[in-house]
Amino acid sequence: PERQIVFRVPWVDDKGVQRVNRGFRVQMSSALGPYKGGLRFHPTVNLSVIKFLAFEQTFKNSLTTLMMGAGKGGSDLNPRGLSDREIMTFCQSFMIELHRHIGADTDVPAGDINVGAREIGYLFGQYKRLANNFTGVLTGKDLRWGGSLIRPEATGYGCVYFAQNYLAHKGDTLKGKRCVVSGSGNVAQYTAEKLLQLGAVPITFSDSNGYVLEPNGFTQEQINHVMELKNTKRVRISEYCAFSETAQYFPGKKPWEVAADLAFPSATQNEIDEDDAKVLVANGVKGVFEGANMPSTNEAIEIYKSSDVMFGPAKAANAGGVAVSGLEMAQNSQRLQWTREEVDAQLEKIMKDIFENSLAAAQEYGLKDDIQAGANIAGFLKVADSMIHQGCV
Repeated sequence: PERQIVFRVPWVDDKGVQRVNRGFRVQMSSALGPYKGGLRFHPTVNLSVIKFLAFEQTFKNSLTTLMMGAGKGGSDLNPRGLSDREIMTFCQSFMIELHRHIGADTDVPAGDINVGAREIGYLFGQYKRLANNFTGVLTGKDLRWGGSLIRPEATGYGCVYFAQNYLAHKGDTLKGKRCVVSGSGNVAQYTAEKLLQLGAVPITFSDSNGYVLEPNGFTQEQINHVMELKNTKRVRISEYCAFSETAQYFPGKKPWEVAADLAFPSATQNEIDEDDAKVLVANGVKGVFEGANMPSTNEAIEIYKSSDVMFGPAKAANAGGVAVSGLEMAQNSQRLQWTREEVDAQLEKIMKDIFENSLAAAQEYGLKDDIQAGANIAGFLKVADSMIHQGCV
């Protein structure tokens, strides 16, 4: 990394007890633009995790065709059960240190796990207060004060567009494909929504306690109810069964045991191991497209490749989120807000370009249609060549 920032985050909870967490920001590469990457609040966060995510972000941002460097950050805070006031207090304390290291042309953080619109709002408000300026220093902002349309949907929508391009390359379409989706957060919700819009059949959502199956596929109304449960009520996915008579809930299980055509892991890293991959293949899955950050282990990826399963790696398939973050930065610089149709069209084009560039790189190096290798090569070459041009800095 070009720079690693580690700091303590002291805050006071609702009982008046002083608490201290650890904050991180790893600024990995500025060869292509300002550092850019999410913040996550989760007890598993440590410097090692943030570095690996920042490294991966470097090549993902390179693939988007936009001018963005790479970084990643967050804290080991466990936000589950915290009140709004506690989240605000924590975010404000976190930004007191972080604001020294970021800026619209320096480092532009975004949301990630457990950092959504609420947290971005508290972080942005504190930055504005400390720096005394109103700039696009964070992305994922509310539409009323500098956010972009399609930003919440971008990662999920982009992943589905990527899958659509891969299937088209194979002479196929999404129409009628049964799709298992893991997770029930932002990425999973909008992956399911876009799958439905393009004629596919999303059949599962999950969380760390288990998964819920709709045998005939989720309708838009049912997806909206999942959004309400997870985004507003903030409860477990099992609560969904009270809303639907056809839903089945499987506690302690992963959705990979369900027979399907395509899989969209959209929860967290390493959620598909070698055994899960074998189950997926045995159940007839023909394609895996990663909405989460690196959800498949290396052993799982080997299973996909040896079984001739289409594989959309995270750095390519889920780059839609950071791509629309880049478009949000562009809109902030222009002091304009583009229409929903403009942003969606740009996102669709970017995902098509990512797929085609990855495919072209794989073929140029004699790797047929190994999109994972192609994405690594295309992303790496752009960063490496830029570093050479800019000298020993």
